[in-house]
Amino acid sequence: MERELTGRTALGYGLVVTAVTMFSLNASLALFLLDDGLSATRLSELRSVGALVLLILAVVVLRPAGLRIARAEVPRFAVLGIAGLALVYVTYFVAIERLGVGPGLTLEYLAPLLILLWLRFAHGRRLSPSLWAAVALSLAGSVLVVRAYEPSALDVVGVLAGIGAAVSFAIYFAGSERAGRLHPPLVTLFWAFAFSTAFWLVIQPPWTFPVGLLDSGGDVLLAIAIVVIGTLVPFGLIIAALRHVPAARAAAVATLEPALSALFAYLIHDEALAAIQMAGIAIVLGAVAWVQLQTPDIAEESMG
Repeated sequence: MERELTGRTALGYGLVVTAVTMFSLNASLALFLLDDGLSATRLSELRSVGALVLLILAVVVLRPAGLRIARAEVPRFAVLGIAGLALVYVTYFVAIERLGVGPGLTLEYLAPLLILLWLRFAHGRRLSPSLWAAVALSLAGSVLVVRAYEPSALDVVGVLAGIGAAVSFAIYFAGSERAGRLHPPLVTLFWAFAFSTAFWLVIQPPWTFPVGLLDSGGDVLLAIAIVVIGTLVPFGLIIAALRHVPAARAAAVATLEPALSALFAYLIHDEALAAIQMAGIAIVLGAVAWVQLQTPDIAEESMG
């Protein structure tokens, strides 16, 4: 039984790392479209609508038996889709727009800390001191990687957006863990993106989408890559991972994203890394390794 748990845990961590790698690559890909004039809200809408279209095709082909959900579950999936999917990217994009990438990313990655606080004070969970320490260490490394200690300017809207991104990211992990206990990943993804897409189509009707900004083959390929590699697949991997590891630990491992984003930015956009950023990457990797070496108590650390 212990060997089986260890294998499931390793699989869960592997899925999270793979998903985070895709999210990190997506940040550099999305930058091209943002620089071409596509707004944060339109890019978020594009990702959600595109992912739902692909999910509908998957449902048609695979015809999963359990696609229906109980009426009582509708509010939970609505929260997951709107607060956990639709809002996480737009708040993040606003944060980095107003504060810069460093402060924006650092604020978003307060999410693991928010999950731990929720578990401790809302659910009364007892969490190991080593997990608290690992999360704190990874956050400290993220600060160095993104150089959040020297923001050029801070404003209230940007700070609130960054905190909103952290809350939304935490909601996604918590809601996905809860839904994953009852449904296969495809069902959870379908309903989450259905509510996310409904939200965006009401806020921004499809006939108002600036199609002219995707007027080249390169932009279309970027949009497809962002939908598939940067959205649908990694979100699906996270949901699958949460069937094997608790949300608190998965979110802690996900703090790899600032480090990997910095590396992709260097490789794709030629953004050089300073020595202190390299030190931050080493700290984050060490913290993630520390989390992975611990054996999680799923009953203790589950979101309930």
